[in-house]
Amino acid sequence: MILLHIVVASLYTLAAFLRNSGATSHLRIRAAAVSIGLALVLHAWTIKQAVFTPEGLDLSFLHALSLVAWVTVLVAGVSGVLARLPAAGNAILAVAALCALAPLAGGNAHRFPYAGAPWATAHIAVALVAYALFVVATLHALVLTGLDKRLRRGLPTDEGGETPPLLTLERFLFRLVAAGFVLLTMTLVSGALFSEQIFGKAMTFNHKNVFSLLGWSAFAILLFGRWRYGWRGRRALYWIVAGTALLVLGYLGSKFVSEVLLGR
Repeated sequence: MILLHIVVASLYTLAAFLRNSGATSHLRIRAAAVSIGLALVLHAWTIKQAVFTPEGLDLSFLHALSLVAWVTVLVAGVSGVLARLPAAGNAILAVAALCALAPLAGGNAHRFPYAGAPWATAHIAVALVAYALFVVATLHALVLTGLDKRLRRGLPTDEGGETPPLLTLERFLFRLVAAGFVLLTMTLVSGALFSEQIFGKAMTFNHKNVFSLLGWSAFAILLFGRWRYGWRGRRALYWIVAGTALLVLGYLGSKFVSEVLLGR
């Protein structure tokens, strides 16, 4: 298994190298696509072996990090971000390579006792896709802001000659945000129902839920501002980064503090 994790990280790294800004060869682009596809398959296998155990889902911090990274690469590929914005795609692949190695650091198992229930599995799946969409949207927004700045200065974009118009990329960005917002809303609602069955009340206001609600509020304000006032550019970027940071703090951050720092 150790070798398999290393192979996955190497495939992600190879794909990023083949897809760099100077890569115009169709052969290199195809090779990068094959490398990403193979990495996703092998990465999925390592996740299955580590997370899906007979005792339930092991969603410890390092395994959750690897799982979120895998879903993010998958969402970036399916949504077209890997093809549209090589810089954002390469950043995603580089982070995924590191996260694929994370489980090798060890750590304590953190079993999820309700993994067998279909509603619990659906809740986790929807939450992961929502987080991945927001991570992809954040990188998309950062690259889009950089492209806009370079164009205003009359500089080349460094994204090749086939980069879509900025307005097209901007509309696509807000589609990503809107899709993530819908899934995040579903996650919070299903989480409230899930908590009700465990604690007898709709939701407990722990750190994870508070940060998740704050992240949801940030994206709600952003989408309202976009609809009502046409927010775009840096203002939209700040709200996207803030919302995503709150969600990451709520899920991965709370796991890091609880499992790594406090050893629970």
